[in-house]
Amino acid sequence: MKYTQNLSPDERKMMRSVFWRSWTMNASRTGATQYHALGVIYTLLPVINKFYKTKEDRAEAIVRHTTWFNATMHINNFIMGLVASMEKKNSEDPDFDTSSITAVKASLMGPLSGIGDSFFWGILRVVAAGIGISLASTGSPLGAIVFLLLYNIPAFIIHYYALYGGYSVGANFIERMYESGGMKILTKVSSILGLMMMGSMTASNVKFQTILQVSVKGSKEAMKIQTYLDQLFIGIVPLAVTLVSFWLIRNKKVNVNWVMLGIMVLGIILGMCGIC
Repeated sequence: MKYTQNLSPDERKMMRSVFWRSWTMNASRTGATQYHALGVIYTLLPVINKFYKTKEDRAEAIVRHTTWFNATMHINNFIMGLVASMEKKNSEDPDFDTSSITAVKASLMGPLSGIGDSFFWGILRVVAAGIGISLASTGSPLGAIVFLLLYNIPAFIIHYYALYGGYSVGANFIERMYESGGMKILTKVSSILGLMMMGSMTASNVKFQTILQVSVKGSKEAMKIQTYLDQLFIGIVPLAVTLVSFWLIRNKKVNVNWVMLGIMVLGIILGMCGIC
C-alpha cells in the first residue's frame, strides 16, 4: 500500500474511481481512431474533472484522449496512472507540453502489450486453464471455478497496483525529466516509436492483393500486376490507401465513418470487377 501513502484523501478517492472505471476500457471498442478511446475517456474523467476547473480545459483534455489506444488489459492501467499524473502536472504548469501526454501513452502501448500478452495470454491463462481442465476432466465442478480464480486473482491485483504504480512513478518521473531537460527528448522519441508502431500495424492489418493479369503478345504467361507492384514497393497500395484516408480525415475533415464506408464500397467494386 506504499503507493497510496503519499496521496491526499481526495486523490485516493479519485484513483479508486479510476480503478473501477478502468474495467470498462476494453469493452468500448468502436473501431477506427476511437479504438478503446471511449473507455479511456470514461476512465480518466475523475482525473479531468478534479484537476481542470473550466469547461474549456476539460473539453481540451477529453479531445486529447480521443486518439487510438489499445494495450493489454490489466497492465494498461500503468499507462492510465502515468497519464493521470501527467494531466495533474499539466493543470499545474502552464508551460507543460500537452503533446507529451499523447506521445508517452502511444509509445508505451506496444512495449507493455508485448509483456502483458506474453504473461496473461501465453502463461497465466494457459496454466490456469491446464489446472482447471485437469480437474474438470475428472468430473469435478471445481474445474471452471479454479480456472477463474487462478486467472482473475493475479489479474485483479496487477490491475490495481499497475494503476497506483503508474501514478506514483509519474509524479517523480515528470519532475526529474523536466529538471534534466529530457522531456523534449522523451516526447520526440515517444512520437517516433508511436509512428513506428502505427506503421507496423498498417503493414500488418491493411491488405491488398490483386489478381489482375495482362496478356503479353508472344508470351505464354500473363503478366501479373501484383508481382510488379511488389517489385516497385511492397505494400504500396495499402500505404497509399492509409495515407489518402489520413489526408481526408486530417485535412478535408471527412467523417471517419464515410472514409470506412468508401473503402468498403471500393473493395466490393474491385472484387466484383475481378481486380482483387
